[in-house]
Amino acid sequence: MATRTDAPTRREQILKEAARLFAERGFHGVGVDEIGAAVGISGPGLYRHFAGKDAMLAELLVGISGQLLTGAKRRLAEADGVPPEAVLDSLIEGHIDFALDDRPLITLHDRELDRLRDSDRKLVRQLQRQYVELWVEVVRTVYPELSEPTARSAVHSVFGLLNSTPHLGRPGSLPGRGVTAELLHRMARGAFGAAGG
Repeated sequence: MATRTDAPTRREQILKEAARLFAERGFHGVGVDEIGAAVGISGPGLYRHFAGKDAMLAELLVGISGQLLTGAKRRLAEADGVPPEAVLDSLIEGHIDFALDDRPLITLHDRELDRLRDSDRKLVRQLQRQYVELWVEVVRTVYPELSEPTARSAVHSVFGLLNSTPHLGRPGSLPGRGVTAELLHRMARGAFGAAGG
C-alpha cells in the first residue's frame, strides 16, 4: 500500500512495474525483458532479485493480502477507546487507500490468482479470510442487529464496491483522489447501513 514516503528499493520498483505491466497486458503477455526495461536493468538482471515472473506474481499477491491484514490489525490496535463507528471508518479508509493507490493489484488479483502455486494461492486465501473476519467483527459491533453471515456478505459486497476502482477510468479522468475517496467512503457506509436495516 502506498503509505511509505522513503524511496522504493530496486525490488519494490520491479514489483510495481511488474504489477502495472501484468495488469495492462496479462501475465503471459509480458516478458522479463520488458519488466527490466521499465526499471532500467536488463531482463536477466531481474534474476538477481526474483527467481522469475512466477515469483514476482506470488510476492505481489501474497504481499498485498498480507499488507491489508497487517494494516487492519494496526488500525484496530490504535483504536483503543475509539467509538466503533470511527474504527469502521478507519478500516474503510485503509481499504480505499489500497483501492485507489494499488489499482493494478486489484486487476492482477482478479485475472491471475489462479496462476499461483497451490501453496501461495492458499496463503492468499487464508490472509484474505483473516482480513474479512476482522471487518465482520467491527461491522457487527456497529450494526449488532446483523447476523454473522449477513455481516460477512455485507463486507464482501463493500469490498466489491471499493475494489471496482480499476473500472472507474484512468486516474486523470477521476474527479480527484479526495473526492473519489469521499464518494467511496459514503457508499461503503451506506451499504453497511442498508444491510443493517
